[in-house]
Amino acid sequence: MEENIRFTLNGVNTNLSVDPERTLLWVLRTDLGLTGTKYGCGEGLCGSCTVLIDGEPVRSCQILMKSISDRNILTIEGLGVNGKLHPIQQAFVDHDALQCGYCTPGIILTAYGLLKKTPKPSAAQIIDGMEDNLCRCGAHARIVAAIQSASVVMDGGNNHEK
Repeated sequence: MEENIRFTLNGVNTNLSVDPERTLLWVLRTDLGLTGTKYGCGEGLCGSCTVLIDGEPVRSCQILMKSISDRNILTIEGLGVNGKLHPIQQAFVDHDALQCGYCTPGIILTAYGLLKKTPKPSAAQIIDGMEDNLCRCGAHARIVAAIQSASVVMDGGNNHEK
């Protein structure tokens, strides 16, 4: 049976009638057409499906719709503003920190959450904070460099707030 679930999605108040037992991942991709959030392992282990819920990186493949009522969801599509890339997105472009790009949305959102908690992380803190996001292409050093670069541009998280 469907339920009416209200939440904020990428800054827009949203009201959906959905099965409360469906995962957020599939509602985002199938119902709302937001395909930046990727299906990876389906077990919450790879990070491809990462979104932010109330500013915290979470695996959308593990989140049931009934648990997002009145919460704030941010996907990769909502990170940039007015067609301009967010500093983290721009840093990934500038540092060529992606290859196939499949894992990149989840990595970027995890990095965003990391930089909100630790505005000027060391390389070791970045590596530790990104440990649960898998990338098979081998862009790891460039990912760390991009996150460090974004931390400088974001000026301690005071600019480009979401």
